Amino acid sequence: MLLETIAAAFVVLLLVVAGMAVGVILSGRRIAGSCGGLSAIDGVDRCDLCGRDVSDAAQSDCGKKV
Repeated sequence: MLLETIAAAFVVLLLVVAGMAVGVILSGRRIAGSCGGLSAIDGVDRCDLCGRDVSDAAQSDCGKKV
């Protein structure tokens, strides 16, 4: 019984991930990153993508080109 429940949950999870992947592919949009976000934690003050100050880069569009 437990193994069947785990297998069913795994199948449902795979279907959800596959559905999300198909949605991204069919929408035709690129997945975009962001400046700031988690990189602003622990004293990081530069954006990894564009090299600008995190407070300036977060308001720009540098993450939309990833």
